[in-house]
Amino acid sequence: MKILVVNAGSSSLKYQLLDMENEEVIAKGNCDRIGIGGHVSAKTGDGRKYEADCDFPTHTEAFEKLVEILTTGDTKVIDSMSEISAVGHRIVQGADIFDHSCIVTDEIIDQIDALAELAPVHNHPHALALRACKKVIPADCPQVVVFDTAFHQTMPPKAYMFGLPYDVYENYHVRKYGFHGTSHRFVSSELAKAMGKDVKDLKIVSCHLGNGSSITAVDGGKSVDTSMGFTPLDGVVMGTRSGAVDPSAITYVEKKLDLSPSEMSEYLNKKSGFLGVSGVGSDNRDVQQAANDGNERAKLVSDMLVYEIQKYIGSYAAAMNGLDAVLFTGGIGENSWEVREGVCTNMDYFGIKIDKELNRSVRGKLIKISTPDSKVEVWIVPTNEELLIARDTLALVNANK
Repeated sequence: MKILVVNAGSSSLKYQLLDMENEEVIAKGNCDRIGIGGHVSAKTGDGRKYEADCDFPTHTEAFEKLVEILTTGDTKVIDSMSEISAVGHRIVQGADIFDHSCIVTDEIIDQIDALAELAPVHNHPHALALRACKKVIPADCPQVVVFDTAFHQTMPPKAYMFGLPYDVYENYHVRKYGFHGTSHRFVSSELAKAMGKDVKDLKIVSCHLGNGSSITAVDGGKSVDTSMGFTPLDGVVMGTRSGAVDPSAITYVEKKLDLSPSEMSEYLNKKSGFLGVSGVGSDNRDVQQAANDGNERAKLVSDMLVYEIQKYIGSYAAAMNGLDAVLFTGGIGENSWEVREGVCTNMDYFGIKIDKELNRSVRGKLIKISTPDSKVEVWIVPTNEELLIARDTLALVNANK
């Protein structure tokens, strides 16, 4: 069975076509600059490549190009879209409406679009992509939506509620939702397999670290708390996002800089984090290099990131009343030995010890980096959200036959 996985952004359409017989990637690509020109890059599993500027006024044209790339020319991997058994979509925000993946209907597309206010950069483009997809795939080809927030719907109220008047929760759904749930669900399951244990028997702190980062407490395979909140702005310091900040500091800066609420949001989401503190850039690799070269502000932001992750590990160990494993995933988590080593330094109280030589020698590989006498296991676990979306899609399609 072949499944197409789609991840739509406001001006992009990333895709992967997977063969679920062996879970291998047949083809993948990205249609970007939708609405502002258009560009596409694509690659087949056997290494054939295609890249070109295109005209993508909307997501529909991007989908049409996707079909063309998959079915014709040098990057052809299927004869027609009828060979695709289903399409799985990543959806960022499902709020408290969706706590599991589901088969797409017109009503569900409308509900996803109605949540756009909670994720304005993501949910409306998701809805556009779902409608555009319907126009180019066979009518009998099912679509499935997998929500980033669904995994965190197991959080108890004490973890997801804010100390605001209760009516803003009742009337406007203001609460912690958490994000990266698809990734956290995938890597915690993969870690359990690697450890030879049932995920239901494990207490895990999952550190998804990239340009956007979130830390999640996974107790018995369920999310019980997570660092991102109402939006992906909360939590640890990130590429261009501030992470958690005293709300009074925000209103103070807003007045001092004479910023509107939307400008302040832009300031916190796009001009802060690694970029704002270091002055070097938003990419951790550039910040780390600058820190190694003696840039004090770059070193400061690196220290902040490590310190904040350590605090989350400590607090989540308390929340779960125990800790069996810490895992690192995402672009930074999988590839930055400096961040991993920093986080695992001075954590003896928790029984965390890593093999520094091994840690410095590996990247992007499923491997245990803790020492044999470490009471808590520490792992690198590469994430694969597309594969999890494909697995969910396959399961739902089979269940509905």
